Amino acid sequence: MNLRVREDVQSALTENQPVVGLESTVIAHGLPYPENLATARELESIVSDAGATPATIGVVAGVPTVGLDAEALERFAQNEHVLKLSRRDLATAIAKGRDGATTVAATMALAAIAGVEVFATGGIGGVHRGARESWDISADLTELSRTPVVVVCAGAKAILHLRATLEVLETLGVPVIGYGCDEFPAFYSSSSGLPVGSRADSAEEVAAIWQEHVRYGGGGSLLLCVPPPEADELPAGDVEAAITRALAQAVGIRGSAVTPFLLSALQSETGGRSLRTNIALLKNNVRVATEVALALAHHP
Repeated sequence: MNLRVREDVQSALTENQPVVGLESTVIAHGLPYPENLATARELESIVSDAGATPATIGVVAGVPTVGLDAEALERFAQNEHVLKLSRRDLATAIAKGRDGATTVAATMALAAIAGVEVFATGGIGGVHRGARESWDISADLTELSRTPVVVVCAGAKAILHLRATLEVLETLGVPVIGYGCDEFPAFYSSSSGLPVGSRADSAEEVAAIWQEHVRYGGGGSLLLCVPPPEADELPAGDVEAAITRALAQAVGIRGSAVTPFLLSALQSETGGRSLRTNIALLKNNVRVATEVALALAHHP
């Protein structure tokens, strides 16, 4: 198998030490330069400073890679020709020798192959607004149903239909756990008004739930939902108004281009506040993911 695992990541996995997977789409397509590169480096530092090994995941010149090196991080941050890869796109990028930044679905797929159990992201994809007509539903949801990884997020991206996303997750048998909360976070805001399936109040509790899910959950993931930091969250009403204005600008945009476009439009509509919140919740999710990885490493 043509999978490259960085030496320190492989060593940690072999020795059953904690590893935290990180996606690369946020670097190439989620945040603007130079904030993307600075954030990528800081996320890795959060993991390593807490005693775990970070593994940013992507496809580098056709090689699926678990643990991007410094050169690859810089290239992904600055090169506008880096592909955006979901699970379906991995084979093409590999066969053609392309650079590709992995979304939640593709990152989960490569993490699971390498043996990485915990993965931190900002927000998952889900059911888009207007999906009754467009059928625009993220492949992240299918991946969550079939790939055994703990995914730590701030819920689904706020541009999505959150209620419908939760309904699909329930249908697919994906447990949605609130980390210290009873509501599904709305990405930029802590409250969506929608309940999660259950709640966990410590990393140790998450580790225990995960181990039972591995035994009885049918091979899928566990979605651990962490509210954005209170000091950085945006009022839900402000976010919804900005999303409405952003959606009005998205006429004619389809497929994988929709989310990057809307996130960029939201940044403009909120005067940059959405970008600051996005970075803050990413860091917070990575901290929680690292705590979970550490708890799993020490769980009997």
